Amino acid sequence: MAKPNYSFEKRKKELDRQKKKDEKKARKGEQNADGTEQEEGADEVETATETV
Repeated sequence: MAKPNYSFEKRKKELDRQKKKDEKKARKGEQNADGTEQEEGADEVETATETV
């Protein structure tokens, strides 16, 4: 019986995770470019400057 190649499986999982992360980053970039969504921290900065 053949010995399983765990390093190959680990590398495949890492590549899948990286691909998913890149796709998510690209989608967020598209949303920010459209102006439909703001970053979460942007509201906090605005409220901090208003109270000063």
